[in-house]
Amino acid sequence: MSMLTPPGMGGQYRITGDKYPRMRRPRRRGRLLFAVVASVAAIGLIGWGTLQLIDVFTGGGRASAAGSKADCPTKAKASPSPATAAKALPQPGRITVNVFNATTRGGLAKETADELKKRGFHIGNVGNATQEYDKKVKGVGILLGPKASLDTSLPVLGTQLADAERRTDARTGTDVDLILGDGFKSLTSKTDADKALATLTGPAPSPSAGSAKKGC
Repeated sequence: MSMLTPPGMGGQYRITGDKYPRMRRPRRRGRLLFAVVASVAAIGLIGWGTLQLIDVFTGGGRASAAGSKADCPTKAKASPSPATAAKALPQPGRITVNVFNATTRGGLAKETADELKKRGFHIGNVGNATQEYDKKVKGVGILLGPKASLDTSLPVLGTQLADAERRTDARTGTDVDLILGDGFKSLTSKTDADKALATLTGPAPSPSAGSAKKGC
C-alpha cells in the first residue's frame, strides 16, 4: 500500500502514484434541463390564466359575441329585389302584331293571325311580305320590331314560335312583325307556348340561404 493511500481505503481507491481517485459526483444535466422546461411551462400557464381572468372580468367575451352578431346580415324586410320580382314584360294584349306571309302558300298569314288573336295578341296588318322578305325566308319565320322590342315584345311573341329568328330595324312605332317563312308549319302548341310565357314572365328564383355568412 502506498503511503498516500488513506487508512482503510484500498482496492480501486488505492493510489499507486500515477492515478488519483475521482471523488466528484456525476453530473445532473438532465435534471437541470427538466427543471428549466417545467419552470417555463408553469410561467406560460400562469400568464394564460391571467389573461383569461382579465377577459372575463372586463366583459371581452360579451363584446366579441356582440361583434360577431353585428357582422351577420339581417333578413331584409323591404320589398322584393328586382332579381326576385316578376320581369316587366308586356302582356300579349298590349302587343300589336303584323302577320306577313313570305311563302307561296295562300291564306297562311290570316290563319296564323286568327290563332294569335285567340291567344290574346292584338293583330295589326295581315297580308303578303314586302319584296325584301317575300320568298326569301327559309326558316320558320322572322320576328321583326324596333330596337326597344328586343328585350320586351319580341321575347313574348317568340313564345308562340320558338324557332323564329329575331331582328330589329329603325322603325319608330311599337308594332312588331311576324314574317312566315318556308319552314313554317304551325305556331307552337298553346300548351307549350303558355308554359314558355309563364317561365319568361315569372319571378326569378331567390338566392339560396347557403349564400349567407357561415356562423350566423
